[in-house]
Amino acid sequence: MKLSVMQENLARGLSVVTRAVSTRSTLPVLANVLLRTENAGLKLTATNLEIGITSWVPGRIDGDGALTVPARLITDVVAGLPAGERVDLTVEGTTLRLKAGRYQTHLRGIDAEEFPVIPTAGDRPTTRVSQRLLRQALSEVAFAAASDEARPILTGVLTKLVGERLTLAAADNYRIAVKDLPILQPVEETILVVPARSYQELMRILNDTDDPVDIMLASSKSQVLFHVEGTELVSRLIDGQFPNYQQVLPTSHSCRAVVDRDELLKAVRLSALIASSAANVVRLRVGDPGSSAITIAAAADVGDAEGEVEAAIEGESVTIAFNARYLIEALQNVDGEQLALEFSGPLSPGVIKPVDDPDYVHVIMPVRTPS
Repeated sequence: MKLSVMQENLARGLSVVTRAVSTRSTLPVLANVLLRTENAGLKLTATNLEIGITSWVPGRIDGDGALTVPARLITDVVAGLPAGERVDLTVEGTTLRLKAGRYQTHLRGIDAEEFPVIPTAGDRPTTRVSQRLLRQALSEVAFAAASDEARPILTGVLTKLVGERLTLAAADNYRIAVKDLPILQPVEETILVVPARSYQELMRILNDTDDPVDIMLASSKSQVLFHVEGTELVSRLIDGQFPNYQQVLPTSHSCRAVVDRDELLKAVRLSALIASSAANVVRLRVGDPGSSAITIAAAADVGDAEGEVEAAIEGESVTIAFNARYLIEALQNVDGEQLALEFSGPLSPGVIKPVDDPDYVHVIMPVRTPS
């Protein structure tokens, strides 16, 4: 293999694919990135067997070939080269030589034949969706997936494609986040469960543009592929039946408050400083007689805290307690300046909805506390 690429293009491609490099695998080749000449350029690939990321770097090829080299090492070496320099890459046996100006280095690699096969995209996408809309939707949903592997299905995000809509849903034992968004070409009903970690990496790849990302099922139907311009992410799917979250979504409420998201988040964070010393519980009092504010309070051996946030309140008053972390994560990930909080009682789930987005809902289970 012999080719030339620009330093900034190679550095950018490596920074993308190395997100998929395995750090704990017993297979040494999974700590490497695969370099292969393809389509008049350099194809970079890394995988941890759960996800695989491929990026194409334009270049001038003088000889075809492939090799895997340590991902972190080549990334650091290329990052240290002068920007704007041409980098010449030459493979001889299992050694890669990189030369840029007066600098050159040799990296010992592992034969490309030992690298796992990564599925490639089919000729036609299953569907397409705006990168901007998908990135926003994932940021509002993926964080709510479980991190505990005790129930593997809950570490994934339900991804349901039907007609012209995509529904994303994530849940653990304490919260549920659901978002609907339009897709660019209709499809028959397709239900997948994608690991939340895969979606976290996809968010890093997606751009703030309405240009589409192609979504494709691998022929084995055990993996899903996302194609964004010169980058491709492949993720395994999680087997199993995702819980029927719709049964848990409240359909009515007895109290509703519309509040500024940033002000509420600030107040909850302040109370959480005290709550961290007492099971992380914060209490919300909504609709106190003669008050047009939500009171956020916490108490512990170290002290107590209380703050008020102006709100437009309708219905009965309610006092309800939540885990501060779950409340903070919901408020900082929901997109919207004004939020509607809906309650049906101190022991019923609380609901958070952006006022200007009817396609998103976040449900948090309350904490039972002594009265």
